[in-house]
Amino acid sequence: MNTVAIRLGNFATGIVLARFVLDPAAWGVYGIAQTVLLVLLSANELGVGLAIVRWNGDPRRFAPTVLTLGTLSSAVLYVALFASAPAVAAALGSPDATGVLRVMCVSVLIDGVAQVPNGVLTREFRQVRRLVLDALNFVLSTGITLVLAFAGWGAMSFAVGAVVGNAAGLVGAAVAAPGTLRFGWDPRQARALLRFGLPLAGASLLALGVVNIDTMVVGSTLGKVQLGFYVLAFNVSGWPVRIISEAARRVSFAGFSRLADTPAALARGFSRALGVLVTGAVPLCVLMGVLAGPLVRLVYGGQWSPASRALPWLMALGLVRIGCELAYDCLVVIGRRRLLVVVQALWLGALAAVLVAGARLGGIVGVAQGHVLVAAGLVVPVFAAALRSGGIGLRWIARACAWPALGGAAMAATTYLLHHRLGDGVPALLVTAAAAFAVYALCVLPSRRFLRGATPSEPSPR
Repeated sequence: MNTVAIRLGNFATGIVLARFVLDPAAWGVYGIAQTVLLVLLSANELGVGLAIVRWNGDPRRFAPTVLTLGTLSSAVLYVALFASAPAVAAALGSPDATGVLRVMCVSVLIDGVAQVPNGVLTREFRQVRRLVLDALNFVLSTGITLVLAFAGWGAMSFAVGAVVGNAAGLVGAAVAAPGTLRFGWDPRQARALLRFGLPLAGASLLALGVVNIDTMVVGSTLGKVQLGFYVLAFNVSGWPVRIISEAARRVSFAGFSRLADTPAALARGFSRALGVLVTGAVPLCVLMGVLAGPLVRLVYGGQWSPASRALPWLMALGLVRIGCELAYDCLVVIGRRRLLVVVQALWLGALAAVLVAGARLGGIVGVAQGHVLVAAGLVVPVFAAALRSGGIGLRWIARACAWPALGGAAMAATTYLLHHRLGDGVPALLVTAAAAFAVYALCVLPSRRFLRGATPSEPSPR
């Protein structure tokens, strides 16, 4: 509920800004700043923050060392970014993004401090408190962003809003998890934390590179206007990923950690979790992919129509990402951290070559197609092999995905045929969507016992 509410609020805010305030060039500047921020956040605390969730014992025993490590590393990263911001912005094709970069990335410092209280809340499944904190962050950041955007601040409105919202979230987290903001230092704990965290930091940095290298390629190859179209399409394609995958990842890591010592239970838990996520994600991805053109025109206006050409491919990518992110969490839990670094490096290296070629040959559509080619053709088989080495064989994955795949194919055919016959009007689109969802529901109905957690006649772990 928390994730859905926040994402719907962000969706509504994006519509207002895109239709009435910001042009594609401003979205491009925002996309550059957001990309750099996400890259820094992937490694700012050196991966040690996850120890709060994963390590046994009272987390407050080693939390002071985690807080010190995370804050120091975040400060070093921000100072480096502040000094290099002009060069980074110029290299990514948006020299005027320098100021936005410097302001938005203050959130790196805030995140370095907030990791401990947020980690404690995640470890203890305190999602009601997280709802309150996220709502506070959202209300403040969105309100400030809208006020500044209508006052003519352009992309800088996003930066200021994000910093204020994150700062309020930090204060709220400190109140919700009292006693967690204590700095300290234990050399033995620090060494153990770095051994645990550095592979995760490397894998996370590479993973963020995977998600954001397309923004860098589009900005440097096609310019900030095309980047604006691409960023909008990518943000739209991320709705199912954020709503479904982010909600799951709030509890999946902690949940898998509790099953890690029982391979059969972990295999069942992963299979059921994957089934639930894929079953929920497929209808959203199919509907938004097939109806990409009318969706973008209806929601954002005709000036954003070029974004719809890349959207179907990005929706397919979003579906793949949901499965890969769940697999990532599971592999971390079973100790395959160095393997994740190899997988993410392979993914990023393949994308670096494919996306540049795609941008030159097919513009933003070529970039989106390159993403899907690498993800489905290379990364999914590698993740499947990695899961099999941890006791989760292909039969577990097939059981989770078979019925949603059948339902998705039937839903896509239904949507295409009805849209071709009924047209783009709002009533026609509503009828098309309702019929497509009904077809999908009928197709996935046989999997309902599995999704509820029934256990008879389950496959062997391998």
